Amino acid sequence: MEARRRLALLSSHLRPTIASFPEEKPISQRFSASNCASSTDCDKGNRERDCVFCRIIRGESPAVKIYEDDTCLCIMDTNPLSRGHSLIIPKSHFPCLQETPPYVVGAMCSKVPFISNAVVKATGCDSFNLLVNNGASAGQVIFHTHLHIIPRKARDCLWASESLPSRPLKLDQETSKLADRIRKELLFSDNSKDDVGQGSSLSVS
Repeated sequence: MEARRRLALLSSHLRPTIASFPEEKPISQRFSASNCASSTDCDKGNRERDCVFCRIIRGESPAVKIYEDDTCLCIMDTNPLSRGHSLIIPKSHFPCLQETPPYVVGAMCSKVPFISNAVVKATGCDSFNLLVNNGASAGQVIFHTHLHIIPRKARDCLWASESLPSRPLKLDQETSKLADRIRKELLFSDNSKDDVGQGSSLSVS
């Protein structure tokens, strides 16, 4: 059921059929979906208690771990989109990317080259996708920030959108107004103070 739900949420990006891997243990025997659906559904303590990733971190639920340090844990996805599909998760509970402190995001991202290189070599792939499903509309199922490392091979037809023609950006007034709105949001972002001294430059035309 969980795998079908994820495929439905990602149907605009994925082909309807994805190969299964017989060596994987049935999903129903591994993980259940997280109940920490949003920051308004329950208090912080309940979210962490019910979150499947938090239970894995506490050692209360099983997982196939491939890397661990003081900040992050990397496990194999139990609903893999390709063989070797792995997840990097922070050990502290943050329900979405925008609520995850920049230093935690940085720690997670800093492990991507190291872990992805190992995953790609071990699976015999030559490429990978780095993916974040942030929010229910974007396909997020477990509301604990995580990065997907998805190994890829040529012509594996994993993303249906790759076969679609791209549309060039229209450099018109609507695009200019959208860019202005984004820049203004960046200027007033709560995280703007974290970028001070890091060489970032924002301007509003």
